[in-house]
Amino acid sequence: LPNLTPIKSHRLPPAASPRQIPLLSVVAGPNMDTLGFEAMDSNVPGLSQVILQKLNMKTSASSWNGKVSLSMVFQHSPGLWHPPFYPLPFRFAVEGKKLAMDFGIRTYFEMFQKMEDTFKFCVECKKVPDALPNPKSLRRCKRCQNVYYCGSECQRANWPVHKKFCKKLKLVALDRLVEWLIFTGDIPFPTGPWVKRIQEVKSWEDWFSVQEDLEEKLGAILTGRYMSLLWDNAGKPRPDEKELLESVKRVTTDFESRPITIGMGLHAFGVDPYVKPITVHVVGASHIETLNTRVTDYDELTQMFPAHQGIEVVMVGLDVADGPIMRPPLAAFGPRGRVYLSSYKGLYHDFWESQVEMQQAARPELVVGFHPGFHACPELMEGWLPTLLLLRDYKIPSLFTMYSEQELKHSLKILMELETQIMACGANPFASLKPEQVYSDPNKPPVYCSSHYLMFHGLGGLPNELNMGELEGDDRD
Repeated sequence: LPNLTPIKSHRLPPAASPRQIPLLSVVAGPNMDTLGFEAMDSNVPGLSQVILQKLNMKTSASSWNGKVSLSMVFQHSPGLWHPPFYPLPFRFAVEGKKLAMDFGIRTYFEMFQKMEDTFKFCVECKKVPDALPNPKSLRRCKRCQNVYYCGSECQRANWPVHKKFCKKLKLVALDRLVEWLIFTGDIPFPTGPWVKRIQEVKSWEDWFSVQEDLEEKLGAILTGRYMSLLWDNAGKPRPDEKELLESVKRVTTDFESRPITIGMGLHAFGVDPYVKPITVHVVGASHIETLNTRVTDYDELTQMFPAHQGIEVVMVGLDVADGPIMRPPLAAFGPRGRVYLSSYKGLYHDFWESQVEMQQAARPELVVGFHPGFHACPELMEGWLPTLLLLRDYKIPSLFTMYSEQELKHSLKILMELETQIMACGANPFASLKPEQVYSDPNKPPVYCSSHYLMFHGLGGLPNELNMGELEGDDRD
């Protein structure tokens, strides 16, 4: 590793001019509405404390990296699992394993009903079941199978707004169920080495086109045992095969989006995994990246770079969840042709001083942050500042993703005030195609994970005009 002078001032934010600490650039937050939905942005998925309290559950949000979501953990219970916006809190994974049986969940039907209970409130008057004379009087929209109304009056009043989003919300509700197949192992389907150069794979359409025997692989998922179990217990009618097929593909993109985005970042920065082993740090990692993560979940990097010299991906964050990847980072090179996942629970600048500077972990060729959210409020910016300054001053190639163009603009402004060199930014063609609803107000345009990106490298002045190419030009509805 190259000898670098430690920047001890990164442990705490150094004294800086107002230009360096962009408190005026962050938006007010987090905000919470009358339902208890908490979100860092008006169009980012949040969670409801009130509804979970009705279910005798607690919530927890990461106060450092700005990610606010729900998870439930059904560990050691065959086939019972989480997708990421389900009712039981991710703290049970972070602070100690909890069994599904401990929550009184004994069957698949009970599991899916618990999940659905989280979304039961009238989207017009905002009443939860216990606030109604008859808690069972809530009725679900037949078209989208997603939102609820306490009666026909609220439904009629809400229809002028809801009709604009009803079709999209139907996809959200469907994908939320199909995502369960990630845990069962049905998704993702087995993939092979890319038969095209990276610069020739410019979209998900290109990616699906290079998958061998795609029709057979997707057909096996649709006719599999767990797909049947899902619709036997979901309490909803099974969609037609075409709808299910498209849902499986959307959920697949959600799973593969992170490793492919990392691979595209490596390529855009000119990092060559065929020349030497590569280390990638995922900064601000939380339950979203690590809950039930398997050691093979980033193997698509090997398909992108067949016969590479070895790629290590280290998840670093306060809310990294316990699991198979909770193992120390590599101090020496890992096995060739394989992706090695590891993790570290703590702040990134502390990880740098205790692990990287002490040569207990490798210096990264790329640092990635998925939805860091430092734009959301001053408290989050204060937590992120040492890391942002470290990345800038050590000239670490960095790539961050965002939920929306608005979030991208806020983040760009902050990084420019910190005088970082912006290399590229734009829409991510390998963003997840799985829509996420804004839970406090479903009648808003859905958002997509990693829909936008920005790249920065070291200290600079005006934004660089470098075009990243592989991470631009995504036209999504």
